[in-house]
Amino acid sequence: MNSKTEQRIALISVHGDPAVEIGKEEAGGQNVYVRQVGEALAKLGWEVEMFTRKVSAQQETIVQHSPNCRTIRLEAGAVEFVPRDDLFGYLPEFIDNFLEYQQKNGFVYPLVHTNYWLSSWVGMQLKEIQGSKQVHTYHSLGAVKYNTIDTIPLIASTRLAVEKQVLETAERIVATSPQEKEHMRSLVSTKGNIDIIPCGTDIAKFGCVDRQAARAELGIDEDAKLVLYVGRFDPRKGIETLVRAVGESQLRESGKLQLMIGGGSRPGHSDGIERDRIENIVTELGMSDFTTFPGRLSQEILPYYYAAADVCVVPSHYEPFGLVAIEAMASQTPVIASDVGGLQFTVVPEETGLLAPPQDVGAFATAIDRILTNPQWRDELGQAARKRVETKFSWGGVASQLAQLYTQLLQDKPEQTQQQSSENTRKTAVLVS
Repeated sequence: MNSKTEQRIALISVHGDPAVEIGKEEAGGQNVYVRQVGEALAKLGWEVEMFTRKVSAQQETIVQHSPNCRTIRLEAGAVEFVPRDDLFGYLPEFIDNFLEYQQKNGFVYPLVHTNYWLSSWVGMQLKEIQGSKQVHTYHSLGAVKYNTIDTIPLIASTRLAVEKQVLETAERIVATSPQEKEHMRSLVSTKGNIDIIPCGTDIAKFGCVDRQAARAELGIDEDAKLVLYVGRFDPRKGIETLVRAVGESQLRESGKLQLMIGGGSRPGHSDGIERDRIENIVTELGMSDFTTFPGRLSQEILPYYYAAADVCVVPSHYEPFGLVAIEAMASQTPVIASDVGGLQFTVVPEETGLLAPPQDVGAFATAIDRILTNPQWRDELGQAARKRVETKFSWGGVASQLAQLYTQLLQDKPEQTQQQSSENTRKTAVLVS
């Protein structure tokens, strides 16, 4: 690429702020993905700007992460937190402010990489308005999510329509695992172009400390049998399954068993409500004396928790990828995960950890005990896990694959006419009115 404009990329993540502290409300794997991809692309020479929605007057409008990478917060609706299921009506204002930003700076993004269905709608409008090409990463699929929850939100039909349209009209969809691609094909549409490029992790940061040093730093006994969960408090994350499984562990009466449930919460918000529910279950099961809630884990301290654990459990009802699993694996900690989605791609059963059916308390209890009662095997699983991450899941490798994809698309002629794009976008535009 010769021109600076051609090396400019906009990553759009309306509800997942790449600059926010991970573990806060609405802050999880998507935020990490966008931030890490942005920073790694910048190291490859791209000019990267990551656009998200401003949720507080105290937030800086622009956060500079590195010389070529920054987060830009645009206003859309009141400057306050709004749950993702209530954000769709604010997207036209987000687009207006995005276009104004471009105009002020005298350029147009030739390609945008959108993240999650809300951002995909933004990308489709930009495609219509100015001809930007679009790459999209779903992060989760409505067609899968709505099969795992009892109460379907009002926005569901809109989301499903948008997710189908972007699959059929974006220049490229990035699936993070073969399982996610299969779900797109079987549940969303047989049309559209899909590439598989996995998520990554910081292989220098995770794996930089050994178990003994990590436990000394965190004040954990050397002979403790530590089971770790890291993530948001959300019913779909399956934390209740983990708690009940640990409660059934054959090591429960040993005095060595410890359960740590790490993650952030805000009182009154959805994750705060779920945390209260989980704490009540812990109390009911008489597990309070060996269960701790360390709260939000900063990116600085998180590697110590992974390294200190004997096993990290990812009991989600569904995960398109499962970033926590590869962070733990990079830390040489074996993973027990639900046998769903991208976790089937990340975790190799009997080699880097174990898989169990989602919400199956007995299966998780058995898996936990298998690893905790065999320290030598635990270490072997951990070493194989680290090797797998080094080979497949470094951010540098992910960014290189994305950069190749962007370059190819920017050199290609448009794959569909402006008229086709216009017709497709108008169909979805009706949904917002």
